[in-house]
Amino acid sequence: MNNTIEDLFDIIRSRLRERPKESYTVSLADKGKPYVARKVGEEAIEVIIASTSEGKERVISETADLVYHLLVLLALEGITLDDIYQELRRRMK
Repeated sequence: MNNTIEDLFDIIRSRLRERPKESYTVSLADKGKPYVARKVGEEAIEVIIASTSEGKERVISETADLVYHLLVLLALEGITLDDIYQELRRRMK
């Protein structure tokens, strides 16, 4: 099983704890949750645009941006991936 998302989420949470000066994650967090939430929305729109007119490679790139920004938002909210997995499992019943 690929653990890329879990690994990335761990890195994001580590950056938010340790707060390295050159971290993009920290710079996002410093702008606040509303800013990060808007970034998630912007990235979602970019996925939609890419999927309707820009081709597979752009969809992949924009989806990666969306996932990253969503993970930052989840970390800021104190939500874990296990919380999300649990909700998804609940919905599969």
